[in-house]
Amino acid sequence: MASRDLVNNIHPVPLISPAAAVATNTPWVSAIIDTQGYESLVILLNIGALADVDATFAVLVEDGDDSGLSDAAAVADTFLVGTEALAGFQFDDDNECRKIGYVGGKRFARVTVTPANNTGASFVSGIALLGHPKSAPTANPPA
Repeated sequence: MASRDLVNNIHPVPLISPAAAVATNTPWVSAIIDTQGYESLVILLNIGALADVDATFAVLVEDGDDSGLSDAAAVADTFLVGTEALAGFQFDDDNECRKIGYVGGKRFARVTVTPANNTGASFVSGIALLGHPKSAPTANPPA
């Protein structure tokens, strides 16, 4: 049974909290995720209704060693599992999810979702899923 146990080996952290729909091209900049104590990070984006008929949403993953990410830099493709292009989405991707993994050596990471042509209501939220903890089991509920 232990090999099928995921709950004690992950730690979810709010990334982009659910909020009212956005009808502008203002980017969603996520919370900064501290990866200390974990060996893996997956960024999960939850796409709600997208009302615009030509909007696109680009994804950028950044990392750094400063807790405020004053040293933020775009993550090199070699440190991503998947691509930012595959994590991006467009107007007809209603009610879908996207994922991208981070395997870099920096302690902190964040994601920015930047809309283009977004004049309709768009709902986006996200969770950072930390995995491969150095100490398990992880707390439940997550602290």
